[in-house]
Amino acid sequence: MPKKRNKVDPKDSSKIAEKNYDPSYYQGKTQFEKGIAETHEQASDDYVEGTIDQKLD
Repeated sequence: MPKKRNKVDPKDSSKIAEKNYDPSYYQGKTQFEKGIAETHEQASDDYVEGTIDQKLD
């Protein structure tokens, strides 16, 4: 049987959408904090790595 999802209050989703990354999220305890820290890490790694067509010096 499929898992029943809880309905989300639109006011709650607005609160999450307004949040920005904070370095303290790396020690976060909530799923949101852990997820945003991991996403930030991935985006930072990709930005620093550059593109596939990057020319070497």
